[in-house]
Amino acid sequence: MTTLEPPTTRTTLPLAAHAVGKRSAVTCQFKCANACMSPECNASDNPTFRSIAEHALSRRALLGAAAAGAIVVATDAFGVLNPAPASAATGGLVDATRGWGGGSLPFQPIAPVAASVDAFTVPKGYTWSPIIRWGDPLFSDAPAFSLDAQSPAAQARQFGYNSDYLDILADRGGKTGVLVNNHEYVNPNIMFAPTTDAAELRRRGDVYKAAQGLSVVEITRRRRGTPWRYVVDGKRNRRITVETVFELTGPAAGSDLVKTAADREGRWVHGTLGNCAGGTTPWGTILSGEENFNGYFAWATDTSGQKRYQATASRTTSTGWEQYDPRFNAHDPGYVNEPNRFGYIVEIDPDDPTSTPVKHTAMGRFKHEGANVIVARDRRVVAYMGDDERNDYLYKFVSKHKVTGSRKKNMRLLAEGDLFVARFRGDSPASQIDGSGMLPSDGAFDGTGEWVALTRGGKSAVPGMTVEEVLVYTRLAADKVGATKMDRPEDVEPDPRTGKVYVALTNNTDRGKTSMVDEANPRTGNRYGHVIELTERGGQTGTSFGWSILLQCGNPSDPSTYFAGYPKDKVSPISCPDNLAFDEDGNLWISTDGAPSTIGFNDGLFRVPLRGRDRGRVEQFLAVPREAETCGPVIRAREQMVFVAVQHPGENGTVAAPTSLFPDYGSTRPGDVPNAPRPSVVQVYRA
Repeated sequence: MTTLEPPTTRTTLPLAAHAVGKRSAVTCQFKCANACMSPECNASDNPTFRSIAEHALSRRALLGAAAAGAIVVATDAFGVLNPAPASAATGGLVDATRGWGGGSLPFQPIAPVAASVDAFTVPKGYTWSPIIRWGDPLFSDAPAFSLDAQSPAAQARQFGYNSDYLDILADRGGKTGVLVNNHEYVNPNIMFAPTTDAAELRRRGDVYKAAQGLSVVEITRRRRGTPWRYVVDGKRNRRITVETVFELTGPAAGSDLVKTAADREGRWVHGTLGNCAGGTTPWGTILSGEENFNGYFAWATDTSGQKRYQATASRTTSTGWEQYDPRFNAHDPGYVNEPNRFGYIVEIDPDDPTSTPVKHTAMGRFKHEGANVIVARDRRVVAYMGDDERNDYLYKFVSKHKVTGSRKKNMRLLAEGDLFVARFRGDSPASQIDGSGMLPSDGAFDGTGEWVALTRGGKSAVPGMTVEEVLVYTRLAADKVGATKMDRPEDVEPDPRTGKVYVALTNNTDRGKTSMVDEANPRTGNRYGHVIELTERGGQTGTSFGWSILLQCGNPSDPSTYFAGYPKDKVSPISCPDNLAFDEDGNLWISTDGAPSTIGFNDGLFRVPLRGRDRGRVEQFLAVPREAETCGPVIRAREQMVFVAVQHPGENGTVAAPTSLFPDYGSTRPGDVPNAPRPSVVQVYRA
């Protein structure tokens, strides 16, 4: 394996224990508002996925390895048009008939990397380099990054903090393109030295505002397959921050639920918050999920709708914005609705830095991990979404209108359509099993399910709720229709080749506490997470599906793990699946968030074949540095290149005593910051 090791002489800090995950208390405040320590927001009596899956897992164990290999691959009959992300230059849809295969990314899986190691590790024959790092200037009028000279004005013109969703959109010809990256939140403890000075804390609060949101950056390279470098003053370069103006679209736009003293029309929102994962549409725009937005507000929680998003009232936040910016103080009568203006899917046009980004209310409001779009056979678009909180739900959105050759029209597709939530049922009838330990050749599932409508034709499908209420208080609407509680659904990715849908369920350590399971459940207190596979039974726009468990994550020595029937002694340990991606060969790639606190290894990126003899063979491709999370994987197998975003390296350290020095590791090159960790976008390529 090829690693770039840090200096051996540095001061380290012990990991700060915080709740179950052993993440620093400051990070938990900024990332998810201490969700792991808060009262459960979901108090509904809806069934849990675990209680439904328990019998299916037991049946899988009896069927053995052969069963997994017998499931047939979904084909175009399931209603997929087969779109891949458009290039930034196409201006419309990609060629839906473009062939697959022919590309490959050979590698020898790396060994798991101990959680104490501060190194970015890749397979033998590969090397890595950062494309861009926190604080790198996007414009020539921005200063070079200095840890000791941060300012709101500088950060607004520099690359943002804590990279998450990522895409690399190459222009026609492949030598230029644009990089788009989410910036989810900040880690003040490794950005600034401690202070109690009120004026300085306010100044830092404005730096935090400028450090979050998204970055759009032009990139260039010599030829396909060679490393990218970013372009200062690129014509498409843009920073989107907590102060950028967004337009609300869809049925809830203009409703009384989203009006404030500063926006009496209820149509114009300043900023985006908690931008986690996302998706790239077939027409070349970027979708970003507003996830843990609740922690940015002082909450009144006077209504059940508010309590479903923030269980307890609060007067202060970790950013301190509510002390000088009234829109973050929901106790103020003029801004009680301000939290209702966050928690949506955001769409931006990376080709036009002057365009106004939008928030799509028709896609519902919850803690969006992201949204991933596929085009159905009837040419409507379908977006799959997860609500990343313990015991919350899986959703999909089906557009009212169809894709066309007009990029302008396609950019309005997500403003109108029907919203659904998933309800899972137990395994298929015993008659579907042929008695030999094999599943029937026409394919059988561990269970079935249905997509329950929350909106239909622009109107509410939930008794007692208006369409505006359904779309602003989507969690309450899903409670009412009996949606199935899930173990933190994060990224949800449709396979562009088959239409099958893959759901990353990161973990749920409260399983068996706030959501009870019976004594036979194999994963009470699910620490390691799992991945499920959905097959739409009536096409991508249908309302029923079959489901199977693809992976039960953890160390292979754990008897509760399962890898689609593949032999456990031949797979890499994997824990806490988070983001998903596909390569050109149809393999699933999984990035993780939480492995250090569950199986003792650094988080990483893993490849999982989905068909043939190797189905379920988990192979680790890379590991990120100490205390970092792997985000936003982009796989270009034909070019033998992989891209990831490295979030919160050294999150448990301080400015005085960093626990990671990624990515500069003692470098003396101009512009490097050798003694501080910097979230970065990294490219991995053949040495």
